Amino acid sequence: MQSLARQIRELEPSCGPVRLVAVDGPAGSGKTTFADGLAAALGCQVVHSDDFPVPWDEGPGPWFDALQEQVLQPLRRGLPGAFRRYDWVRGEYGPLVEVPVAPALVVEGVGTARRSAAHLLAYTVWVEAPEPVRLRRVIDRDGPEFAPRWDAWFAAERKWFADDGTRDRADLVVIG
Repeated sequence: MQSLARQIRELEPSCGPVRLVAVDGPAGSGKTTFADGLAAALGCQVVHSDDFPVPWDEGPGPWFDALQEQVLQPLRRGLPGAFRRYDWVRGEYGPLVEVPVAPALVVEGVGTARRSAAHLLAYTVWVEAPEPVRLRRVIDRDGPEFAPRWDAWFAAERKWFADDGTRDRADLVVIG
């Protein structure tokens, strides 16, 4: 991971003065684990798509607007961003999370490397795993009562990624 961190540090800033790194891929693939390790190697913060409410029935698209408005637009202007982390258990927003202007920022989650944001990204990582493995991971994490929702979500992800061509633009593909 240190080698990748060195490579990213050598890149030109992409979002104002920040090297924005997206870790994308389908649910349960290992994105969070990879992003956390990369952020530790870079000495930077991670913002997760799960920090924002992502409606089950709308798929991976809509949550990104909040990231764009609250974090990426300020960083592009050289200003710190901030957002209120969504608490999925309580169904409400928690305290404010500040995102300082820093040499690097990792954004992680389904849809972070979307085509519409590609101009802001210094580096893109795609993390994947076989669907049966991913399904087992999300069911183990969230509980079997969510299995029907995950089936629908996986279908929405497949369509999203096919339409967006996300994997094809990745700088690095990782098997999670």
